[in-house]
Amino acid sequence: MKSKKIFLIIPLHIISLVFLLFCNSCAPFNRVIDIRPITDSLMINESSQALIVTNSCSSSSLVSVFKSEKKDGKWDIIHEAFAGVIGKNGFAAPGEKREGDGKSPSGIFPLESAFGYSQSIRTKMPYRQALAGDLWVDDVDADDYNRWVKKGDTKALSAEKMRRDDSLYKYGFVIGYNTSPVIKGYGSAIFFHIWRGEDIPTEGCVAVSEDNIINILDWLDPRAKPVIIMGTKNTIERLIQ
Repeated sequence: MKSKKIFLIIPLHIISLVFLLFCNSCAPFNRVIDIRPITDSLMINESSQALIVTNSCSSSSLVSVFKSEKKDGKWDIIHEAFAGVIGKNGFAAPGEKREGDGKSPSGIFPLESAFGYSQSIRTKMPYRQALAGDLWVDDVDADDYNRWVKKGDTKALSAEKMRRDDSLYKYGFVIGYNTSPVIKGYGSAIFFHIWRGEDIPTEGCVAVSEDNIINILDWLDPRAKPVIIMGTKNTIERLIQ
């Protein structure tokens, strides 16, 4: 007995939708991109150091991190790109980052202080050692939301441990997102820290390898008023216009 062949008829609009979704998906190998149009257009007069964290697809958690420096009024990339990761749900559009959304904010933010587990590290940035009982509040109803506090000094119901049981915060620095002023619910504890792995996303922070964050911390200089520029390539190009 011959088996019967079964043919499925798929509507054309379904095929078209699948094709569009495939074409618009984020390829993991698109981490490194050409950012010369960004550096050629930077007009950040008060700063002379910028970290640029970018990719080509807002839903991807894979990013490239570039060190850029301004000399004689011109911005240049001074190091080959570092591989990095961001929030598991990619970049939030400018102004749309919210607490618990698993996204990293887009925008231009100051870099003002570093932290870590050791009493001191090699950096020119203001540094704070993370000790047992140090917390960063993520309770949106707390008066000290998005602030570094001591455990006994807060009434917050939830907070991030700054002295973790792993090495993620062994070296790090604070990204000045939603810090001045603080708007409740717009996101908290946005740091630049050590990654779990090159393809393991964060909850909203930026993360790179330990060697690379040591390199960045050694380079950052508060006299240069460093900033971090975050978002997809298209988003950043709009931000700096």
